Amino acid sequence: MVIAVIDGQGGGIGKALVERIKGDKELRGYLLIALGTNSIATGQMLRAGADEGATGENAIIHNMNHVDIILGPVGIINANAMMGELSPKMAEAIGSSHALKILLPFNKCHIQVVSVPDLPVGQHVENAVTALKKYLSEM
Repeated sequence: MVIAVIDGQGGGIGKALVERIKGDKELRGYLLIALGTNSIATGQMLRAGADEGATGENAIIHNMNHVDIILGPVGIINANAMMGELSPKMAEAIGSSHALKILLPFNKCHIQVVSVPDLPVGQHVENAVTALKKYLSEM
């Protein structure tokens, strides 16, 4: 089972996700890869404990056929998100992947997620990890 965390810009959301996943005893034993739109984001996620990491368009596109679960901000399925760091090809590869996508609902990148409470980042991360654990327990 391979879990990918995708992030860009400063990598703060990806870092928080990786720290939370790697710190959870129930989630040990899964390969966690960091996929950054830039080297800063990838580096942040690797420092947080990701098992492997890769950067850029080709790395993200290539890995979408090799992961089982994808976590990241909702913008990763939106072409030109993250101030243009996420290319249309990346968004297409992520959105078309057969992997389960657990997306954190941040109202940025010209996406307005409705009927979702406006929570602190830490609570969104916690909710994402809860969804990940529930999915894995049902397999």
